[in-house]
Amino acid sequence: MRSNPPANPYFPVVLLWSGLTLIPAAIYLGGLSLFPWLELSSLKAQLLYGLTSSGTAPYGVLTVLAMLLACYWLLPRNQLAPLLFSVGLAMGLSLGLNHLLKPYFGHPRPNVQLLAETQGLSIIDFYRADNSKRHSMMAQEMAKLADETELSLSPKVAQHWQNEVGYSFPSGHTLFAVTLALVVSYFLLAAQRFLLTSLLCLWALAMGFSRMLLGMHWPQDVLAASLLGGLIALLALLFTEKWRAIG
Repeated sequence: MRSNPPANPYFPVVLLWSGLTLIPAAIYLGGLSLFPWLELSSLKAQLLYGLTSSGTAPYGVLTVLAMLLACYWLLPRNQLAPLLFSVGLAMGLSLGLNHLLKPYFGHPRPNVQLLAETQGLSIIDFYRADNSKRHSMMAQEMAKLADETELSLSPKVAQHWQNEVGYSFPSGHTLFAVTLALVVSYFLLAAQRFLLTSLLCLWALAMGFSRMLLGMHWPQDVLAASLLGGLIALLALLFTEKWRAIG
């Protein structure tokens, strides 16, 4: 049975958002860099790759569908249409904003910065090239990686480096995870489904760590994505509640 909603139904979401933002903020303000702390050929790195894949196309679509299926079983039926509306709106906004911001800021990824410092890769030439050329350049640099540095990559992580050759800021994976987790958590909390809410937020938090540890993003990328994800989630929820009020 669903309990009466709180006076401010957005407060729990804001509280979760604060928690998701606090840790990357502490890492950024503390001047920490999580790359290359982790041995990228280790089992831990492979597990992190599996985690980060849950936010990578096409697996990100499966992640959304899995969450919606769980909600289908856990939520009252009258919550499903608002849930679908808010998730669709939030995902569309986050995807569009991510595609706009990355080329606008044009920040190189940590792994590209490392290759520039250790192997002389020209960051300017790398990002001036089209995507297919970047894939080839990354493959060539990774072939020299074991000789030039002590860094070794598992095949999956190496493939991920070769596939993800776009700009760094903000973290699209973190933006996806935080936005989705907060929107879905709004409905789960209203239905008092606290366990799944906690798991969703831990997944979103771990997504940011996976991006930093795998050398794909800086702490400021994850922090910005966490902030933007919360804003997008709240905006989508506000539109949803307006739509429900009109209906």
